[in-house]
Amino acid sequence: MFVQLALALLDPGPLGLPPIEREFRAAWVATVDNIDWPDRRGEAPEIERRELIHILDTAHKLHLNAIVFQVRPSADALYPSGYEPWSEYLTGKQGQPPKPFWDPLAFAIAEAHKRGLELHAWFNPYRAMSPAQKGPNSDTHISKTHPEVVKQYGKLLWMDPGEPLVREHTLNVMLDVVRRYDVDGIHMDDYFYPYRDDAADKAHADFPDDRSWQKYLASRGSGGRGLSRSSWRRQNVNDFVERLYHGIKNLKPWVKFGISPFGIYRPGIPEGTTAGVDQYEELFADARLWLNNGWCDYFTPQLYWPIAQKLQAYGTLLNWWVSENKRDRHIWPGNFTSRLEPGIKNWDVEEVLNQISVTRETHKVFETQFHAGEPVDNRPETGATGNVHFSFRVFMRDAKKIDEALMVGPYNRLALVPASPWLERGSGPALKAEHGELVPTEGTRFLAWTSKVSDGWTPWEVGDSTTAAAAARRDRIAVVAIDRFGRVSRAVEIGPQ
Repeated sequence: MFVQLALALLDPGPLGLPPIEREFRAAWVATVDNIDWPDRRGEAPEIERRELIHILDTAHKLHLNAIVFQVRPSADALYPSGYEPWSEYLTGKQGQPPKPFWDPLAFAIAEAHKRGLELHAWFNPYRAMSPAQKGPNSDTHISKTHPEVVKQYGKLLWMDPGEPLVREHTLNVMLDVVRRYDVDGIHMDDYFYPYRDDAADKAHADFPDDRSWQKYLASRGSGGRGLSRSSWRRQNVNDFVERLYHGIKNLKPWVKFGISPFGIYRPGIPEGTTAGVDQYEELFADARLWLNNGWCDYFTPQLYWPIAQKLQAYGTLLNWWVSENKRDRHIWPGNFTSRLEPGIKNWDVEEVLNQISVTRETHKVFETQFHAGEPVDNRPETGATGNVHFSFRVFMRDAKKIDEALMVGPYNRLALVPASPWLERGSGPALKAEHGELVPTEGTRFLAWTSKVSDGWTPWEVGDSTTAAAAARRDRIAVVAIDRFGRVSRAVEIGPQ
């Protein structure tokens, strides 16, 4: 089933530049329980930085173009925050800053951009403590400063989404990162109201939000009509998603907002689909509404089932989500690539390659062509234009030779992140070569270049201005600027004659 994405045979123009493909290629880097990074809690900062560099180098080698980096596992932070304590998963003790001090998020952003990688900051919106946590929550954690809004549910501590204070706090945390960091995206995972917990199920316990529910009932007044409890819970999540989306755009319109909900909207939708979880009634997540209303810039349903699994078939589910994409947002499904790892053993490399192929089959070939150095974007019709792999450790371990299979197969050349035309502001990027130096316009995120060789041009590379300038000192290159919205400038030539 695996089909290599073909390049359209269009005239590249007088410069003879090769086209640049467009496809989102990302992976989650999970920090909860040190799944992907750092390897162990409380390592020396220099070791943690070295491990992070290894992840980014591997992503660059694989021709990925984005990292989804978990910075808030459980109302904690892997960066200096004025709202929440340092994470145990980084320093070994919640609330304890790294010694010597450093900022992992700022470091990750800078190093990712050097390698032509977008950095999306990933937040868990409501979890307050995971069973993976070994030590206690610190005195500055919300479970200590506002214990009335944090609930015990099975083995979890959970912030009650029905509490206005909780929603405001989480919104402030996420928008604080947008303000202070040069992130390319804000990413929220599928934990809204909690998944059922075995311990809670045995006790026939519902999520303990009586306090916030009673406040809602009181706000309606005597005899007032209002929402059912399940509809009220969904509305709490809907309100937060909408406020977060517009809050991001008010601060930095180019920062993409992505959500990765459970991959099945409801059992029986689409017809014949079954699921162990009804996210609409159990997680109180109306994910279809968010997509239909355009409250995200990219949508990453977690399609963690194989192609041949009839009742949860990857292609069937993907095509349904594509059909619901009323606002033409990006559809970038999540793939359970870690199923390749030893101990799970129920997937082989061909399953992952075939899922990428199925994703590509939902849209026409999409790439940037160059005519006389001026780019012409062939934008995709409605479809899915990329994949997000969970999680990064599968690539670090090269489980079942997945790295090699991707590099010689679907990811054999780099691709640019698809543009987001609904976000665009102002004119597109421009690039000049002055006195042997590259001068991009403000708002440029990356530069991409191809080197002149005797029989044409080499495959494209991408990075920041420093890496492009180094290439220009070595070779005669054609280079383009790519802005934060994904727009591409006309090409210029620079370098040794």
